[in-house]
Amino acid sequence: MSHATLLIAAALGGIVLLLFLVMRLRLHAFVALLLVSILVGVATGMPLTDIVDSVQSGMGGTLGFVATVVGLGAMFGKMLEVSGGVDRLANTLIDKFGEGRAQWSMAIAGFMIAIPVFLDVGFIILAPLIYALGRRTGRSLLYYGIPLLAGLAVTHSFIPPTPGPIAVANLINADLGYVILFGVLCGLPAMILAGPVFGSYISKRIHATVPDYMEDTAAKEPKNYDDLPSFKLIASIILLPLILILLNTVSGVLLEDDNAIYQILGFLGNPIVALLITTLLAFTLLGTKRGLTREQVMSVATKSLEPAGIIILVTGAGGVFKQMLIDSGVGAVIGEMMADSALPPILLAFLIATGVRIIQGSATVAMITAAGLMAPVITALNLDGPILGLLVISIASGATVLSHVNDSGFWLVNRYFGLTEAQTLKSWTVMETIIGVVGVLMAMLIGMFI
Repeated sequence: MSHATLLIAAALGGIVLLLFLVMRLRLHAFVALLLVSILVGVATGMPLTDIVDSVQSGMGGTLGFVATVVGLGAMFGKMLEVSGGVDRLANTLIDKFGEGRAQWSMAIAGFMIAIPVFLDVGFIILAPLIYALGRRTGRSLLYYGIPLLAGLAVTHSFIPPTPGPIAVANLINADLGYVILFGVLCGLPAMILAGPVFGSYISKRIHATVPDYMEDTAAKEPKNYDDLPSFKLIASIILLPLILILLNTVSGVLLEDDNAIYQILGFLGNPIVALLITTLLAFTLLGTKRGLTREQVMSVATKSLEPAGIIILVTGAGGVFKQMLIDSGVGAVIGEMMADSALPPILLAFLIATGVRIIQGSATVAMITAAGLMAPVITALNLDGPILGLLVISIASGATVLSHVNDSGFWLVNRYFGLTEAQTLKSWTVMETIIGVVGVLMAMLIGMFI
């Protein structure tokens, strides 16, 4: 067996073992990724001390950025949730659009809310609003729920500072400004088709009503909206980090490195600085200025890191997997093989992420695995600049499609809308697939012009 063949066999064996550990043995993805990374290093003949160095290098290199950004984003999102900002945003949009166009207001609300708030949290918070609209109009819950879910899912997958695109961008060294720009350009058409358009279609075929076991949630007393923060304040806080990061990217294209404006925007638009500013504003404007004590704000911030910690560790382990592929020499061989493929890199990235997503269910694991495998291809093809932003979107698209029974999101929707498994496949799964397919098609279309 040639050395190149051995390296490829080690990589393929590692991926198969990873899927087996996560799916069959139910080993946590963090532990599974670390174990597989070490075994790949051993199988390729790396010195044992070098394997440990690669683990430390991969973990440290990834978490230096990701842990900071995801942690700040989680705190910011939790303050938005606790202050009632999510409720204010959704209800104001419904008032502005009117009940007749509530589908569109729910889609836009989901799109904005998922920037700082995790998908499942945003959905659970707004479920009573979906129930109220369904009862008031007599329509299927899917008529309003699918647009909300589409807005949440698009932003959750495509637009930083949500953890998925942050992790992928870090692993393939993509500029977050390009990721945000292309995430919006690819995500809005996906949201429209998967949300209001598909929601109108599927709600005529599946009439979902409030399930009996969710009656307590549906009957929950509405908040006094006069006491909630203003819509302008919430929208401004949500959009601030995106605007700062985009200005950083634009200034890098238009201005010279020694320009004072470029240096200021580069500093303020660094994702860490942009999110730090936003989080401090959220602590003040949504916390202490609204009657919370500093201890209460600290408690909210601490609580927010519980779900974020899991994502951070899994992402760090993904960085270890990527580093081991590179240091063992596997990455160079994979890069050369895939570079010779007739498939465009954007489509190749989508297919890799899709394969992992279908098999094991976790979008996070699918994104990280695909990013790790694509990193050597990016090096072999000398890809940089905007194309890397499109590759993040294509990986995110592949990690979104065909959500089914091995994905926790499938069961969340199944329970809250009282659907059968077949109905959930026809609604949620199709919605997720529309988002992923439209996302990668838009990425390929944009790729033709850059």
